[in-house]
This record gives sequence, C-alpha cells and structure tokens, in this order.
Amino acid sequence: TFAQGGPGPRGPVNPIALEPATAEEIQWMTFMREEEKLARDVYRFLAEKWNFSVFTRIADSEQQHYTVIGTQLKKYNIADPVVSDEAGVYADQRLASMYAELTTEGSLSLKDAIEVGVMIEKQDIADLETALATKKLDLKRVYNNLMTASFSHLDSFEYSLEILDSLN
Repeated sequence: TFAQGGPGPRGPVNPIALEPATAEEIQWMTFMREEEKLARDVYRFLAEKWNFSVFTRIADSEQQHYTVIGTQLKKYNIADPVVSDEAGVYADQRLASMYAELTTEGSLSLKDAIEVGVMIEKQDIADLETALATKKLDLKRVYNNLMTASFSHLDSFEYSLEILDSLN
C-alpha cells in the first residue's frame, strides 16, 4: 500500500510505502470505528429525547471522529466493519447490546443521560490509551487527537452534571 504523493515545496513527492497494519492495529481501528459510531448514535438519541444541546454538539464531534477512523481504514486498506449507518446496528454485538443499555439508561432522566455521556467518554479514553500502543505515528496522532476531544467531552458532561446538581 502506498500513501498518495503530492506536490511538495520542491516538486512532486514520491509515494511513501506504508507498513501494513498489524492484527492488533486492525482490531483497534475497526473497534474504534464502531465505538465512535456508538457514541454518535447514543448522543443523537439522547439529544432527541432531552433536547439538550450538549448532546447535539458532541454527537457532531463524534461524527467527525467516526469519519477520521474511516479514513484510516481506507488508508490501510482495511474492511470497514460498519455495514449500516442505522443507529444501534454494529458488527460487534457487544456494542449493539451497549447501545440498547445506554439508551435505556439515558431515557430515565436528564441526569442519567448525562451520566451515560460521562461513562461513554471514560470508556473511550481507556480504549484510546490502549490503542496508543501502536508504533505508527499517524495512528498515534489520530488517537491522541480523539483522546483530547474525549477529555473535552468528558469535561462538558461533568460540568453539565454540576450545573444540574446546583439547580436541585
């Protein structure tokens, strides 16, 4: 597989040979693709249920993360595990079960919904920390960027909980 070469400051750049992804890197990229979809799907559901703008904004961010991981899958010529963009549909059945559990729990109250967001982001951060074991700098950069965003999302949810608690 070759990365696309393009014009550089001194003329055309020769294609750079990409080292194929390891089995573990493939596993993490395909899992992260669906995990980002799960987060997006749950947040869209919760935004619809509670009309709470934090969910809408973070769902939009998760869509970008989902797209970025999709780009990495294409770059490394890895089959995309996402066969349907329908909410709650995942190749990994554990994620399908999680979607059902998280949307049920998030439907109980706005506080429960925000706590679901906290839980998703903490799990995402833990998974990204493990995925960062890769030696590929491009994947490290992507995962670090996703982790930075997840910390920001976590802060938003935790702040929302503080505001909600102060109103009671």
